[in-house]
Amino acid sequence: MLDWSVIIHYFPFFLKGALLTLQISVVSLLLGLFIGLIAALCVLSRNRLWQWPARFYVWLVRSTPLLVQLFIIYFGFPQFGIALSPFWSGVLALALNTGAYNAETIRGGILAVPNGQVEASRSLGMSSVLTMRRIVLPQALRIIIPPLGNNFVILIKDTSLVSTITLVELTLTAQRLIGSTYKPFEMYLLAALLYALLTSAASLLLKQLERRMSWSHA
Repeated sequence: MLDWSVIIHYFPFFLKGALLTLQISVVSLLLGLFIGLIAALCVLSRNRLWQWPARFYVWLVRSTPLLVQLFIIYFGFPQFGIALSPFWSGVLALALNTGAYNAETIRGGILAVPNGQVEASRSLGMSSVLTMRRIVLPQALRIIIPPLGNNFVILIKDTSLVSTITLVELTLTAQRLIGSTYKPFEMYLLAALLYALLTSAASLLLKQLERRMSWSHA
């Protein structure tokens, strides 16, 4: 039978873990968007010195497990004198991982903008950089918000993997409290509910953003 007293008693500990999960998610999201934008622009570049490294990065990250990437950064980097804290190791791994997926999403959004608009802006004397910033990216943004939002929801759930490098977010909070309560079902259930609340809140915020973008376009 479900022990509600245990859930209520340990709920504050889970809130602390949820806050750390949210912090990791937001910082990783911002870095992942920046990395994804840079990678997408490099892939679309005609300069192979930019294009091929970006293509290799996207291919490598999308072809390997996030957990392995996390272990390489946290356990492997110190071998070369680069020792990051568990927090920044987790953030870097998540940002690089979601950045590769964001790159493909952003690239697709840019390519979806009609080429005629690009040609028209260039005929008005705009540089390629100015055309990208004022014409292409604003239109691409309306296209890519839904898939980027989906990437963010996946990112929130993927933060559970940082528990493997001692970050006490929701998953590790549940694992630690199981040792003292002997209530695995209740602990994991509470963690799952908080993950669901975080992802649902993120989805609602992104839908509101999508609606506002649609209204402004109309």
